[in-house]
Amino acid sequence: MTLYRTGWATARRAVTRAAVATALATALGMGAVHAATASPAAPPHGPVPAPSAQPRATDPGGWSQDGLQLSADDNKKVDAFLARARRAERSISPQVRAAALLSHAQLVGFDQRLKSPDSLKRKVATKMLETPGQPVETSLSKIKDSVRYTLQWPTGQYTQGVTVAAGLLSAWGNDSTRWSNTWGRAKGYKAVNSAWRAPHSGQVFEVQFHTPQSKAAQLATHTIYEEQRLPGTPPERVRELQAQQDAIFAAVPVPAGAERLTAPARRTPLPARAAGLPRQPVTNQ
Repeated sequence: MTLYRTGWATARRAVTRAAVATALATALGMGAVHAATASPAAPPHGPVPAPSAQPRATDPGGWSQDGLQLSADDNKKVDAFLARARRAERSISPQVRAAALLSHAQLVGFDQRLKSPDSLKRKVATKMLETPGQPVETSLSKIKDSVRYTLQWPTGQYTQGVTVAAGLLSAWGNDSTRWSNTWGRAKGYKAVNSAWRAPHSGQVFEVQFHTPQSKAAQLATHTIYEEQRLPGTPPERVRELQAQQDAIFAAVPVPAGAERLTAPARRTPLPARAAGLPRQPVTNQ
């Protein structure tokens, strides 16, 4: 309990420097970053996929790849969603960079903070395939990582670092919409994955909180995970791939107190103005 009181006290002190931090992050802009936020070669959500062949559209203006399809109208709506995300990112990134600086985090893979069009379209098309008849707007309303970031601390600094960074994001007006803490699970992926709604744009963005070891495990299992979630992967192969991921994550050390990390107290939410999408419920899983 002392650890959490100390962490939140640090967060409150940091909030008094919020204006300075935000100004600093804005000044940093999109140029060189402090060593604490330097991007390594590896992107935050797995290796950059090799360029694929030009998708064969099922109709003019449509999209098709890996057995997944979007109609021309749905494809246009996804492109508009991506354009809104790109605009919103310009005001989200300075706050995330400031939170990283003040919590002494490494901001990993900053150059990959925007989800690629093909990656998002695969995700949306998969959701629509899994729920026949579901409109594209419903699938888009469930997307939390069109804008995404990864903050990383050494194992010994992780729990306090997450507490401070999450506290700052909340104090600056971002509403927590999802907090998935899997450090306490016996098997599988280990980290804290969080989603937030920006106060002005209403854009939902993802922040993953990692240690170097959990991040390395995520990168090592990325290809396995991608195969596992393909619609045509047989059930027996899915189980085999899950066992491989479990074995890799089993070797990741759990930071002291990490399994008890929870989202900051929720603020009164603002209307989800971006894209006119329905509000996403808060989940803790």
